[in-house]
Amino acid sequence: MIRGFKDFILRGNVVDLAVGIVIGAAFGALVKAFVDSFIAPLVKLATGGHTASGTWRVRDAVFDWGGFVNAVITFLITAAAVYFCVVLPLNKLNERRLRGLESAPQELSDEVRLLLELRDTLRSKP
Repeated sequence: MIRGFKDFILRGNVVDLAVGIVIGAAFGALVKAFVDSFIAPLVKLATGGHTASGTWRVRDAVFDWGGFVNAVITFLITAAAVYFCVVLPLNKLNERRLRGLESAPQELSDEVRLLLELRDTLRSKP
C-alpha cells in the first residue's frame, strides 16, 4: 500500500502538476504585486487622484465592484503574460521543429535501399 502511494506520488505527471501549481501561485502573487504597485497608481493618476474602487449596499449586503474590477485586471494581465511568455514561444518552437522535420527529406542508406528491393522482390513473387 505504501509502495503504491510512493509510485503514484513519484510519477512524472504528479510532480509536474505540483511544480506547475507552485509556479502558478508564485506567478499570481507576482502579477498581483504588479497590479497593486503599478496599475492601481496609474488608474489613480488617470482619475485625478481618486480611487477607482467602490462598493454599494443593499440592506446589509455589500457589493464590492472595485475588488471585482481589480480581479479582472489581474486575470487579464496573468493570461496575457502566460500567453506571450509561455504559449506563444512554445507554439513557435513546435512550428519550427515540425517545419524542420518536413523540409529535410532524408537520403536512404544503402542497407535500407537493399532491404526495400528485397521486400519488393518478395512481394512480386506469387
